[in-house]
Amino acid sequence: MLRPRRWLRLGGILWIMGRHGLDELIYSLPVLRRLRWLRYGTPGYWLHARRPRGERLRCALEDLGPVFVKFGQILSTRRDLLPPDVAEEFARLQDRVPPFPSASARGLVEAAYGEPLEQVFDRFDDEPLASASIAQVHTARLPEGHEVIVKVVRPGVEATIRQDVELMYFLAERIRRYWSEGRRLRPVEVVAEFEKTIHDELDLLREAANASMLRRNFTASPLLYIPEVHWRYCRGSILVTERIDGIPVSDIEAIDRAGIDRQGLAERGVEIFFTQAFSHNFFHADMHPGNIFVADDGRYMAVDFGIMGTLNPEDQRYLAENFVAFFNRDYRRVAELHVESRWVPADTRVDEFEAAIRTVCEPIFERPLCEISFGHLLLRLFQVARRFNMEVQPQLVLLQKTLLAIEGLGRQLYPELDLWKTAKPFLEDWMKDQVGPRAFYHNMKREAPRTLELLPELPLLAHRALSRAAAPAPEPAGAALERLEATQRHGQRQTVVAIAGGALLVAAALLVDGAPGPVLAGVPAAAWGAGAAGLLLLARAWRRTSPPGAEA
Repeated sequence: MLRPRRWLRLGGILWIMGRHGLDELIYSLPVLRRLRWLRYGTPGYWLHARRPRGERLRCALEDLGPVFVKFGQILSTRRDLLPPDVAEEFARLQDRVPPFPSASARGLVEAAYGEPLEQVFDRFDDEPLASASIAQVHTARLPEGHEVIVKVVRPGVEATIRQDVELMYFLAERIRRYWSEGRRLRPVEVVAEFEKTIHDELDLLREAANASMLRRNFTASPLLYIPEVHWRYCRGSILVTERIDGIPVSDIEAIDRAGIDRQGLAERGVEIFFTQAFSHNFFHADMHPGNIFVADDGRYMAVDFGIMGTLNPEDQRYLAENFVAFFNRDYRRVAELHVESRWVPADTRVDEFEAAIRTVCEPIFERPLCEISFGHLLLRLFQVARRFNMEVQPQLVLLQKTLLAIEGLGRQLYPELDLWKTAKPFLEDWMKDQVGPRAFYHNMKREAPRTLELLPELPLLAHRALSRAAAPAPEPAGAALERLEATQRHGQRQTVVAIAGGALLVAAALLVDGAPGPVLAGVPAAAWGAGAAGLLLLARAWRRTSPPGAEA
């Protein structure tokens, strides 16, 4: 149940919706459908009904306040759930929030540090540099002389978020229960995702950790610069980072005046995205123009690390293979990858799925590669896959939203950007690192410490397995039990073989990493010997441990 104050807030929400001509959504509920004629008497119907639906929804969210603006921004990433016209309008939502008084900012900072502001900073500028729905940014100087940015969480924003999120759950549950499309759109799950995201953004120590990790990933990189975090001054509601000075990426004229090559800049943006998503598996998921700057040397500079994305190794590999298969027009492989990755049900008919993908993609590929949008290609694919009961993959949707933003920036800088020409070599090299001898060697090297830790236990495990295999078996009760015991002894012998052969193969990998001695074809001779011995042992034991009846 909602408390009285929240019923008042709900009334205010309904009033704003009616004022923007959105009462059609209210009267579309089955319990109110018979009262639809009442909407013709509302001012909103006559004043706003002719405006596009997406525009009316966006304006209503802006009037409802910062929490609903943030909700719309996050919802804009879920293009798999929204009609295209609504998604495009929600993507235009911006944090145009009036700043809160500087006296409040000073009080919040002093409360966080437990001492007067003058003892923390040499200078603290009262005029905010920027103001958004969650936090406000001020400039300052540390006693050490560093110019910094101080990000302060808005006063009372947590209480406002709790109240509005409770209302969102209330409305989402009604939508799910009474609207025919409610179950497909999963409104309750969407609100839960929003609640998690916005609470993560409230924790500025989490954002500081994100910034530090991203900075480490791009240390000494010519591609991207991440401002330094001053951890000594960070608190849960205060973030202090290095102040950077760059050209806003949307200011094309200033970039041209600085003599920066826009084509190279656009291509480096694409490289940054794929490096983050595939090499680092940690990507900035809020790379809109307000968060991206360009240094005089042509490097990108990024700020605002509240929303970050990751992919598990399986998703990384399947996504990379999807990209390569797409641009080779191998739709069969695309369909197979979706089934293998379990993005669609295992009983999906691959031939039908392949035909649906081909129908959508072939018209796209009739255009020059430089005109093909990766992001929209993924979007069309998800729309097709939904017909085959593809479950929503939040990690892929976040990646798609980031790719759309990067692609948009790249095409704004250089309209002829051939994203595939830039991405294909990177994806092919990455795939080579994931499969084949190079990947095997790197995996063995990475697991070497764990393997060395387990090696002393191998003789004991082998002894136990041999003892169990040699132990006299009780008189079998019948032919079925005899076959069962024979199969068990076969399994025990295979265990011994696996232990011995595996140990020799591990030894080979470790010797490759640094054993002395003669070298053949660039590999220590000891490694060749150990590897060959392991393979011979496995082959010989395989013949001698075949299950009963195998030779018949």
